[in-house]
Amino acid sequence: MVLTTVTAPYGVKVSARELADRLQDPASAAVFDAPTFAFFSEVSPKLQAAFIEEMGVNKADAAVVATLFSDAAGYELPLAVRS
Repeated sequence: MVLTTVTAPYGVKVSARELADRLQDPASAAVFDAPTFAFFSEVSPKLQAAFIEEMGVNKADAAVVATLFSDAAGYELPLAVRS
């Protein structure tokens, strides 16, 4: 379900492992990677948490990337961290 949500609208293919790696890589936000942004903006927070846990994604790193995307998009994303 996650992969369909993040790839279908953009016509790209990405594996679960590739997506997991992108979720914790700030370079994803720097190039505004569409599947990564879709994960943070279109996948429910509950499903985001389950995917992150299952794939062993570093939660703190994912929060940093979500915050970068949130800043770029101009609106709050569920995993974005604000101080």
